[in-house]
Amino acid sequence: MKKQSSYEGLQKNVRSLKTPEIEVWKNRYPDKAYTINLDIPEFTCICPKTGLPDFARIRIEYSPAKYCIELKSLKMYTIFYRNIGIFHEHLANKMLEDFVKAAKPRWARIIAEFNPRGGITTTVMREYKK
Repeated sequence: MKKQSSYEGLQKNVRSLKTPEIEVWKNRYPDKAYTINLDIPEFTCICPKTGLPDFARIRIEYSPAKYCIELKSLKMYTIFYRNIGIFHEHLANKMLEDFVKAAKPRWARIIAEFNPRGGITTTVMREYKK
């Protein structure tokens, strides 16, 4: 018989989490393939198991098509997570889904580099390609 994990059910609604809107503005160079790198070195969220803060550096790389990300709204989006209990893996997936929904880029990559927890550093990377 499989032992049930004490983590069971902690993140069952993560995909439907209502996050702030990430705003965009119209790219005047949609015919050019170029890369934008965004760096969020002081990201925080909460461990859903312990309730303690998790600290991370979030890097976003993308090639805009029709739209570019408006940075103030991205900042407000990231601040939202300060009080949210979320696993590292779920955070990277949720952020990329929300980012792609807003910007509709040619491609995008999110790299979430979390500070050590229990002596283990976690880095989660997810990519999107059209």
